[in-house]
Formats: sequence, C-alpha cells, structure tokens
Amino acid sequence: MDVQIFGIQKSADTRKALRFFKERRVKVHFVDLQVRAASKGELTRFVQKFGVESVLDRDSKRFQELGLAAAHYSEEAWLDKLADEPLLLRMPLARFGKALTVGLAEEEWKGWVGR
Repeated sequence: MDVQIFGIQKSADTRKALRFFKERRVKVHFVDLQVRAASKGELTRFVQKFGVESVLDRDSKRFQELGLAAAHYSEEAWLDKLADEPLLLRMPLARFGKALTVGLAEEEWKGWVGR
C-alpha cells in the first residue's frame, strides 16, 4: 500500500516527510497542493479525526495575509476555506490506508512502515 502525502514543495516539513519514506523505500503518492488542491471529502477525513484547529495552520503566512485571526467560522465553512486555500493547512497531511497524520509524525510513520 502507498503512503499519500499532501503538501507543497516549499514546505520543509513536507520535504522531511517525503525523505522519511524515500529512505525506507516506501512508495509515496505526493499531492502538491499548489498544483492540485485536496478535495473537500479528503480534507473531511482529517478534520473528523483531528478537528479543524489541528488541521488549520494559524501561524501560516497565508492565514495572516487573509486576516483570518478574528474569524469564527463553522467547521463546514472552514472546510470550504481549506479546500479553496490549501496554504492554510498544517503540512504535511499523510494517509496510509485509514491511518492519518497531520504535521511531522515520524514515530507514527515508523509504525506504518515497521521500522
């Protein structure tokens, strides 16, 4: 089974995740969010497991540019916003079967690859 990683090439954490799996010879399907945004359904999986606040990167440059610090959206509205603005996501988002992680999670990834 492949590991699916959502992120952008500019993200240091995304590059670390890609390197982690490459070093362990695990096949990775990389989705560059600047080329193709994650679907709302895909984002819903992460939000259901971790919550909007865990998936949302309030420290991101894009979050500041859009002036969202005072925004109080519903979970559904945040999902729409995240689907339209992938740079608001905490990266990388990783999926292995039904297992999901947000951000760097090397300890959990080691369990995925058995090393």
